[in-house]
Amino acid sequence: MAGKIRALVLGDIVGQPGCRAVFIGLKALMKEYKSDFVIINGENAANGFGITPEIAAQVFASGADVITSGNHIWQKREVYPLLDSDSPILRPANYPASAPGKGHVTIEVKGVSISVLNLQGRKDFGNLDCPFRVGLEYSKKLKNKSKIIIVDFHAESVNEKEALGIYLDGKVSAVLGTHTHIQTADERILPGGTAYLSDLGMTGPSMSVIGSDHNISVKRSLTQMPLKHEVSTNPAVMSGVILDLDIGTGKCLSIKRFKKLSLL
Repeated sequence: MAGKIRALVLGDIVGQPGCRAVFIGLKALMKEYKSDFVIINGENAANGFGITPEIAAQVFASGADVITSGNHIWQKREVYPLLDSDSPILRPANYPASAPGKGHVTIEVKGVSISVLNLQGRKDFGNLDCPFRVGLEYSKKLKNKSKIIIVDFHAESVNEKEALGIYLDGKVSAVLGTHTHIQTADERILPGGTAYLSDLGMTGPSMSVIGSDHNISVKRSLTQMPLKHEVSTNPAVMSGVILDLDIGTGKCLSIKRFKKLSLL
């Protein structure tokens, strides 16, 4: 099959500002970039920690095809049944099999099968299964379903992220980092045709400290008191990438970063 398909991939939704930006602005963003499908990390959507079934339903209704996540997906227990359903909402695949949910999904867009794989890093996150081993294992399995495979690697360490990108180069279409909420400027296509970016950034309040109220964050640093972080109420910035993907080979043809400030 010849031709290409375009993916819009957004970084972590953070709190109500991030949700508002998605609910109101995602369809316009899809139209602007002429995207064919959308992947969004939603693990911070519910006031900064986790996601609820209601928020997930609104994210899907706004145009998302797949919701990925990370370490905060477990914060809202009411989402567990949704994770166990056929809904295309993911938790990292390298959690134990006994944990609720699934770590990958295959969808069909315009007659093209597309797989999304969610992984979580181990640096500063504890004793998860090896994302390299699990990523390689699933890249082989998912190739039987689709040539296009996009990986959301939810991790703290850029070292770990870059190493995984290189390890999976040529085996998946893209390895895109999430979790730090700060968009990096190292987007590139690796020699084997895999797109890579260390972090997509966030879909959350622009005037903030990784989504949190900046005044509280500054005071926390100045006083060293364990002040509770609160999500900023400022308008959100929508951060992510546009990927052009070759339908026949699954290779990435181009990767372009974007940041769009929401007015709400």
